[in-house]
Amino acid sequence: MDEPVEYPIDGELDLHQFSPRDTREVVMEYIAECRRQGITSLRIVHGKGIGVQRRIVHSLLDEHESVEGYRHEAGSGGGWGATVVDLISAE
Repeated sequence: MDEPVEYPIDGELDLHQFSPRDTREVVMEYIAECRRQGITSLRIVHGKGIGVQRRIVHSLLDEHESVEGYRHEAGSGGGWGATVVDLISAE
């Protein structure tokens, strides 16, 4: 049985550390915890590759009621390999 891993909640989620089959659960839990902590801007690093994780992440963001919007990160900060997400504050 795998032991839970503590992951810092600082507004940046790097999915390289997780199996693609865990992407949905990890992203959903991370968004929920960011909202609990008042973090409304986050960066999800999904990598460039062939785009499988990016498509999974974007489909989740399209459906998530707490997501105000998202976009690919501009400039040298990751481009197609990262998505910046704006969340509605939890108030």
